[in-house]
Amino acid sequence: MNPALENLKARGFFQQCTDAEGLSKLMDEGPVTFYVGCDPTGPSLHIGHMVPFFAYRHLRAAGQKGIALIGGGTARIGDPSGKTEMRKMLNYETLDANADSIRAQLDRFIGFDGDTAQSANNKDWLANLNYIDFLREIGSHFSVNRMLSFEAYRMRMETGLSFIEFNYQLLQSYDFLELYRRYGCRLQIGGDDQWGNIVAGGELIRRIEGAEVFGMTFPLVTTADGKKMGKTEKGAIFLDPKITSAYEFFQYWRNVQDADIRRFLLMFTFLPIDECDSLCAPGKNPNEAKERLAWEVCALIHGKDEADKALSGAKAAFGGDGGDPENMRTVVLSLEKFKAGYNVVDIFTDAGLVSSKSEARRLVQQGGAFASSDLNEHVGIPATKRKLVAITDITVCIYADRLDDGGELVLRAGKKQYRKVITQA
Repeated sequence: MNPALENLKARGFFQQCTDAEGLSKLMDEGPVTFYVGCDPTGPSLHIGHMVPFFAYRHLRAAGQKGIALIGGGTARIGDPSGKTEMRKMLNYETLDANADSIRAQLDRFIGFDGDTAQSANNKDWLANLNYIDFLREIGSHFSVNRMLSFEAYRMRMETGLSFIEFNYQLLQSYDFLELYRRYGCRLQIGGDDQWGNIVAGGELIRRIEGAEVFGMTFPLVTTADGKKMGKTEKGAIFLDPKITSAYEFFQYWRNVQDADIRRFLLMFTFLPIDECDSLCAPGKNPNEAKERLAWEVCALIHGKDEADKALSGAKAAFGGDGGDPENMRTVVLSLEKFKAGYNVVDIFTDAGLVSSKSEARRLVQQGGAFASSDLNEHVGIPATKRKLVAITDITVCIYADRLDDGGELVLRAGKKQYRKVITQA
């Protein structure tokens, strides 16, 4: 098998392929142009979207040519694949802004050079389609019975599939056709929930152009306990630091389960396979591997400087060597509230460690709320160096005399969420 495909298999990307042997032979003959698409239904991708784009970089590094297709046109309809209900319709201005934002994110990750890696937007050929002509040229090649045999549509038939969503497969298939015509694209890659759409696109090209093209999908990644990868109690882990800070992003990877470390190192870093194996070898400290995983992924998405800061902040929060408290995630709160007595429920809520006061009350009552101590022996010692003590009474107030000389305090919710509080008059 072609080395590029062997590498994807070895790293856990390979799920299905329309013709693995034929694709391997085509890659042996020279560079193959491939594409992966994503719809701009939000202003940022989340880490779950990134599996095909990590594969994109592996393929590009192996000499293939990639296209990142932004679905500025298909997003006007919404992909029913993997969804239990119809997507919310967004106005065109929002979709255009989202498309620009996502392209910028992908450019930072991939590095578009216009040759070995480039982007396209299917709005360019879908927005002004003549519907009658489209039905005659494209729709006539699709069987409704065949479409309903695919899992994505069969699942939605139970809850209701709108006619507008039913058109999505035609449009994605047309994308593959258009990219074949414009760029000689011979391969579409994507998550396994896209299998039906990818197969349909290949069949359309075969019927209209008489050409052989290929489709390949990757597994939908879940954690060892069966949860969707990249999801937390607070929601998805986004690439945009305004939604998910670099520190939170780092901490997600730092806290993965031991059973997921090797798999995530292989899929979400570009470390050699033997180095991934070495990090996970029997007898090795799994926390060191998690720390390396977190730094590598954070550096790829946010840059090395932010990854270094996140690592330093994590070390400071967890008491490791080499940590810089300045890089711990901070929040500014009112000094006047501390002088008057800041109720523990309010402070944990205002610090963003919980989403509501009711959640803060539960946190305190269940013994999960901690703050840097006010013991006499800690006078003059920075809050980041003090012992954290539990607060179990929701009526407790924290006063200014608990702050360190710089007016700071450290809070912890549960085992892993920290905040350094900076006070301001």
